[in-house]
Amino acid sequence: VNIDLISLYDMIFAKGKFSKSMDGIAPKVNDHGTIKLVRCRHPLLSGGSVPLDFEIGDRYRSLVITGPNAGGKTVVLKTVGLIALAVMSGFHIAADASTEVAVFDRMFVDIGDNQSLENALSTFSSHMKNIAEIMRQANRNTLLLFDEIGSGTEPNEGAALAIAILEEFYQMGCMTVATTHYGEIKEFSERHPDFMN
Repeated sequence: VNIDLISLYDMIFAKGKFSKSMDGIAPKVNDHGTIKLVRCRHPLLSGGSVPLDFEIGDRYRSLVITGPNAGGKTVVLKTVGLIALAVMSGFHIAADASTEVAVFDRMFVDIGDNQSLENALSTFSSHMKNIAEIMRQANRNTLLLFDEIGSGTEPNEGAALAIAILEEFYQMGCMTVATTHYGEIKEFSERHPDFMN
């Protein structure tokens, strides 16, 4: 009992010290899928990170992020994911007090390269395997984060497949944030009333 109690207090004090070290706040929390980050900072990047303003859930449920290959798109995905997990775990976050974060049933991420020579799994195959598994488990209250969706194969095929995947997750009611270089995906998100580019 003493060890359990000491562990509990240790965690509470650690969360408090962490919050104090980054001037953390307790954001507003909702259960209807709205995320509104105001001057939010990645919790693990030190002082040099640029504060992020980000919004999804009110006017659109799917966001496609485009831009040059400089790492910024992936940092946005990771920041949104870490902030959502931190809030759901009871941590304060480094953000403006007007920040609001949804509590999701599930959160899935497809970032990076899971290529495996042992399993004859290409970069593209590993992404498709991951996305298929996500599709089996996702529900209406799921946050999805996809980095360079549809990449790793012939561009026209990859773009068409990515659009089909995004549309399917939209029909399932998921909240989706995806990065891309494909013009076809950008055009799709411009035409779709519930997507934002």
